Amino acid sequence: MVMPLYDDAPLRHLKRPIVNHALIVLNILVFVVVYSEFFGDPLTIMRGFAIIPRVLFGEADLADWIVGPPAPATLVTSLFFHSSLLHIASNMLFLYVFGDNVEDAMGSLHYLLFYLCCGVVAGAFYVYATPQSIVPLVGASGAISGVCAAFLLLYPRATVTGFFPPLTFVMFPFWLITLAEKSRSPLRPLFGLKPPLFSFHASGFIFIGAWILLQLLNASWGGGESHVAWMAHVGGIAAGLVLTPFFKRRSHRLFDRGLHRPTTTSPAPQALPPEETPSEN
Repeated sequence: MVMPLYDDAPLRHLKRPIVNHALIVLNILVFVVVYSEFFGDPLTIMRGFAIIPRVLFGEADLADWIVGPPAPATLVTSLFFHSSLLHIASNMLFLYVFGDNVEDAMGSLHYLLFYLCCGVVAGAFYVYATPQSIVPLVGASGAISGVCAAFLLLYPRATVTGFFPPLTFVMFPFWLITLAEKSRSPLRPLFGLKPPLFSFHASGFIFIGAWILLQLLNASWGGGESHVAWMAHVGGIAAGLVLTPFFKRRSHRLFDRGLHRPTTTSPAPQALPPEETPSEN
C-alpha cells in the first residue's frame, strides 16, 4: 500500500487540530494499555470491544469471562482498538497527514462527529456484508477512510508526498551501499523519487483517488480471503463522500484550490494572492 508522509494544504481556521491529535493519542494509549497485558490477554480484551456481526444481530453471545459494552456500542468502541503495531502505525499515519486539514475545514466538534459517523457507517457496512461472521472487527480504518474521502473533496489540488514501502525496502540497501562508498548515488534521479524513502509527489486527487480505487478493487475481488475488512473501508469512504458537504464550514468550498481567501465579506481592492509558504502537516 502507498503511504502518505505529509501534504502542503495549510491550516486556515485552527492553530492546532486538537481533536485529531486527541484521537491519535487516544488510539495509541489504548493500544499500549491493551498490549501491556495489565488487564489480561489482549485478544480477549479486544473481542469484548470489537464488532462481531452474529453477536450484534443477537445470534451469538460472548463467553461469560469476556467484558465489553452492549453490542450496539461496539460500532464505536471498535474504532479505538488495533490488532498489531503495523495496524495502528499505518492508520495513525493516514490520520495524522489528512485529519488535521479535514478538522480545519469542518471545525473541531463537527470533525469529531464526522469521524464517529464514518466509523459507525463503516462498521454497519461490514456487518451487513458478513452477517454470519464471528470474526471480530477492530481498527479505525473505516473512520479514517471517511477522513480520506473528505480530504479528496476538500483539497483535491493539494500536493501529497508519499512512498511505497516495498520499493523503499528494496532500494534502501542499494542507497546505503552507494552512500557508504561516498559516491554520488545513481538512484537519486530514479523516476524523480527521492531516497532514502524514495518518496514521490502527487495531487490529493490522484493519491487518494488511487487509494480509494484500490479499496474498491480489494472489496470486490479479495475481501473473502483477507484479514482486512475491505467492506468497512468502502463504507467509510461512502460515508465521507456523502457527509462532507454537510459537516464542512460554509466558507470552505469543495474542490478547493488551496488558496487563501478573505475571511470577511467586505470588498478588497485587490485579490488575495496564494500563500507563499504553506505549512506542512
